Amino acid sequence: MNRFKESPSQTAGPYVHIGCTPNFSGIEGVYPEDLGKKMITDDVSGQRIAIRGTVIDGAGTALRDALIEIWQADAQGKFAGQGGEAGFTGWGRSPGDMATGEFVFDTVKPGRVPWHNGQLQAPHVTFWIVARGINLGLHTRMYFADEEAANAEDPILNRIEHKSRIPTLMAQPEDGGYRFDIRLQGEGETIFFDI
Repeated sequence: MNRFKESPSQTAGPYVHIGCTPNFSGIEGVYPEDLGKKMITDDVSGQRIAIRGTVIDGAGTALRDALIEIWQADAQGKFAGQGGEAGFTGWGRSPGDMATGEFVFDTVKPGRVPWHNGQLQAPHVTFWIVARGINLGLHTRMYFADEEAANAEDPILNRIEHKSRIPTLMAQPEDGGYRFDIRLQGEGETIFFDI
């Protein structure tokens, strides 16, 4: 029996921006604005925040070609399509700034989401990262450092064996929102999830 061989995997390369954020890439007319640019589309409740960060490689250099997507609940802990507020998509996409590598999401601080057993998870945002040299997108979570009580009860954080690495998942408060830098390798490497 003749079988086709598996094609080699490819890194995101420069084409991910052309396909996913054409306006950002200077290709206009595909979409009025790039998909995922606006997460808040109407009046919504909750605390409005900006999430800023940079994807940093093993040499400590900011990746300027990273593309980040996030998915989160609204301020009441509900997802879009599952009872979440109509004016909030819960999903965003941000290319890193080509000069600094910084990504930005204008969003709301999420509420606590029930775990499968009814226990409440701490407020968090799920991240997906692609960039040069990454064959498969990386998944991680961002928690809020100022939610100590909720973080202490979170079922995912409590499963992490090496507690000294939990700070790599914590966003730090800053003026107008939170800072969450993602380190791909080396000291302070962010925890990534195999999902």
